[in-house]
Amino acid sequence: MTNERQAVAPRLTERTPSMSAVELAATLVPPRQFDTASFESYRPDPDYPSQSEALGRITAFADGWKPVKGGGFFGRSKKTADVKPGIYLDGGFGVGKTHLLAALWHAAPGPKYFGTFIEYTALIGALGYAEAVKLFRGSKFIAIDEFELDDPGDTMLMTRFLGELAAGGTRLAATSNTPPNALGEGRFAAADFLREIQAIADRFEIVRIDGLDYRRRDLEGHAVAFTSDDALLEAVERRAAAGEPITLDSFTDLVEHLGSIHPSRYIKLIEGIDAIGLQGVVPLLNQTDALRLVAFVDRVYDAQIRILASGTPLDEVFAGDMLDGGYRKKYLRATSRLIASATL
Repeated sequence: MTNERQAVAPRLTERTPSMSAVELAATLVPPRQFDTASFESYRPDPDYPSQSEALGRITAFADGWKPVKGGGFFGRSKKTADVKPGIYLDGGFGVGKTHLLAALWHAAPGPKYFGTFIEYTALIGALGYAEAVKLFRGSKFIAIDEFELDDPGDTMLMTRFLGELAAGGTRLAATSNTPPNALGEGRFAAADFLREIQAIADRFEIVRIDGLDYRRRDLEGHAVAFTSDDALLEAVERRAAAGEPITLDSFTDLVEHLGSIHPSRYIKLIEGIDAIGLQGVVPLLNQTDALRLVAFVDRVYDAQIRILASGTPLDEVFAGDMLDGGYRKKYLRATSRLIASATL
């Protein structure tokens, strides 16, 4: 590849985004494909009754924001049942959890926020704990997509964070691929942090959702890959000439560049882009690089950005024993999203 061919599109590696606390908070809204998500637009799979049950329970949770009608003698309202401040949707990939979470966010009063677990922990890391609590204090609702605990630090951090917010009246909702009492298993000595894990779990009403991953129902199971770098370059060149905002990077260079940017700013890294070209994809053997790619893929998928890539198919990028380790579900989710992004 010559520099002239590379110059047909800008590089993500040339971007070094920065964001203020206000700008970071402003990004905490549902992904754009869920801009109009509602309870009415959720389509439960009739083969999995738990999806209809989950819809009913999360709709009932949303009713908690409705004004309480007076009743009884002298107009006194009836005593309401003691309810937990959060609801927790547990299920596999692509069963509509995020749709329901976004619908709940749209139904909630403000101030309200919507983000992934990784986004919240990254934001806390970027701002500092005290500043993050100050930023979110007074929120009516916080939605946490893909709730997960990857290490002891995150366990204790999120326990404190959610505890302070819930104590102040903030209602919570989360989705996850892991039941609350199993969070952290396979990643660290969960028994040493059982109290913290249980403290988080106790804040949520747990709702199980079964079903098939809708992202893979009509797919062959592999991400589309160009047969050569030249074929990829020609495709990028055509799109760039047509005015499509597209970038082109070496896969290894981009992975290295991600290490120089705080994950909370990945969303700014891809701002204004409709497609990403990745040249020479290779399997990742370094876990730190792989986890950074997972966080990046989440942002790309949420923004509905198409990925054009050459080399190893993107669904094979997590190599070695990664899929057998403690981050298995995280990598499988990212793989599902890579397949979808490479076939948009």
